[in-house]
Amino acid sequence: MTPATDLPPLSALSPARLDWRRDDSGREVPYATVFDDGYFSRHDARLETEHVFIAANRLPERFAAWQERRPFVIGETGVGTGLNMLVAWACFEAHAPPRARLHLVSTEKYPLARPDLARALAVWPDLAVRAARLIAQWPEPVAGVHRLWLDARVTLDLHFGDATERLERLDGRVDAWFLDGFAPSRNPAMWHPALFAAMAARSRPGATFATFSCAGVVKRGLAAAGFAWRKVPGIGRKGEMLAGEIASPPQDPRREPTPWFTPPVSPTPRHVAVIGAGIAGTSVAAALARRGVRVTLLDRQAPGAGGSGNAQGALYVKPAAQTNLQSRVYLAGLLYSRRWLEALDPEHDLWRPAGVLQLANSDKERKRQANFLARHSLPENVVAGVDAATASARAGVPITDGGLDYPLAGWVRPAALCERLASTPGVTLRRAEVTRLEKAEQGWALGLSDDDSLHADQVVIATATQANGFAQTASLPLQPVRGQVSQVRLPEGAPELSRVVCASGYVTPALDGVLTFGASFHPNQTDTQVRQADHAANLAELERTLPAFVAALRKAGAELEAHQLTGRAALRAASPDKTPYAGPVPDAAAWRADYALLAKDATRVAETPGRHHRGLWISAAHGSRGLASAPLCAELIASRICDEPMPLEWPLVDHLHPGRRIIRDLVQSKSR
Repeated sequence: MTPATDLPPLSALSPARLDWRRDDSGREVPYATVFDDGYFSRHDARLETEHVFIAANRLPERFAAWQERRPFVIGETGVGTGLNMLVAWACFEAHAPPRARLHLVSTEKYPLARPDLARALAVWPDLAVRAARLIAQWPEPVAGVHRLWLDARVTLDLHFGDATERLERLDGRVDAWFLDGFAPSRNPAMWHPALFAAMAARSRPGATFATFSCAGVVKRGLAAAGFAWRKVPGIGRKGEMLAGEIASPPQDPRREPTPWFTPPVSPTPRHVAVIGAGIAGTSVAAALARRGVRVTLLDRQAPGAGGSGNAQGALYVKPAAQTNLQSRVYLAGLLYSRRWLEALDPEHDLWRPAGVLQLANSDKERKRQANFLARHSLPENVVAGVDAATASARAGVPITDGGLDYPLAGWVRPAALCERLASTPGVTLRRAEVTRLEKAEQGWALGLSDDDSLHADQVVIATATQANGFAQTASLPLQPVRGQVSQVRLPEGAPELSRVVCASGYVTPALDGVLTFGASFHPNQTDTQVRQADHAANLAELERTLPAFVAALRKAGAELEAHQLTGRAALRAASPDKTPYAGPVPDAAAWRADYALLAKDATRVAETPGRHHRGLWISAAHGSRGLASAPLCAELIASRICDEPMPLEWPLVDHLHPGRRIIRDLVQSKSR
């Protein structure tokens, strides 16, 4: 009983093929050769955008009157050069109150290459600062959702892929639509009934739309989907265009087969308590604080004191040979973490985009990687197969095996990152252990180890192996995994590694003259004392992976004996299916009662929406890849709490839902 998995393969999209022509004012503007149509009006593209999309959707007055705590959401069918989004952003800044927020959602099947995007937007100097933010974060052409932070109040979600498919998988609702795209006569595949139906289903009551087109197929499609349309004056050579609204959008039927994943609805909180100050907790705290939510961050020690406390950690993923939901989540997480870190720390004090090599040093791994490359045509900037010579050149040391290279990956200073996130304005750190969690008349009551208490509107649990230690989360299976890293200080003149290298373990480029490698993997062990045996195992694995590098280190005088190494041991938490838990905490007893018939017949699905502990959330089970999963999961939780569009497609949101194990156990008759 899992959500729909009919997502397209993990693959690169075809980039836009452009021809450059002169408009009426002599400016060079792009044309799409596949559609033989222009991205801009030949008359005045900026003026057209302001007339067609901004004015016809009444955005200046709607922005000025916006008082909601959630963001105003604009949806667009075809981002193109991003001009419409940039102009909407400028309008928002000019008219919206200081506390208002704007969320932009736009689809694109043929994304522009970054140089073409920069060239297209260069003709509007007054948009240069905004355009630079868009260009700097412009994602690789990979199908899926790419979240960009344009500034503190404006978010852009780029949904790369076919417009209809993207909107059918959008988890969120829209206030105003920019129905853009190449003319129906040039691109008929986009303008069909399914697109308008998806728009209607993703609309809020009263959502408006505007479009330059008055084609019959557009009018009929809008009307059939429930939109009321009217002709309004056009601009330039076009005398008329369409505008309108939808009063009562249809119910969203997508979760009818899986009603347990129906999202809970509650007012946006003013105060949230986040329990746990590792990467999961601090990233949630920072995500909420950016949205204006007051956060109390609770930890019995300090930020990054547990599993996130290593000096260095690898930012990497290991997708499955065959496309699955877990691989999609982790790849989206890797790409998001890279953009997020670049925006958070452009000076690279907390991380390095050094790239990661995943070596194929066994027949099994070589076969797995070959199968992966055969099934996934991802951009080489995301992942590429490399031979031993190329791997050696990129790592800066001799390597005997080829593998997969992830140029956008790298390494992070997790402990320092947690400290930075915990210092986000709006986050208050409190050193205390939460001993009791009880539902209060308003929100939650938290009992603390210092004999004090705390009340919060909502609570997020992010305490790794201790995350199921509360009565409300006791049903969530978590496995502790002990891991130990080893470190050695390198002498002057020692060879330098320029990439993270992974095999059965990993080794990162030296930080401040110290080389970090590991990590050991001991499921169901909870001892955090450093062991010489683990140092010996880490050293043996390093030598198996990079024998020439280790020999060169020894020749340079590095003290590479187990008893000479330093290190750190900590606990990671894993779920049985190795996917994180990110979302609302289910009321396990209610789920087992409401969906008890699944134990007898997996097709007997009750219509009851899933009951949850209202205002209680969890981010846990990130295992060894938390740097690639926790920041995106933080966005998911913060987006749901604040009633925003989600940063992943709805099947991936449901894949991360903490209640998935309850349903699995019921179907397999394993309920407790």
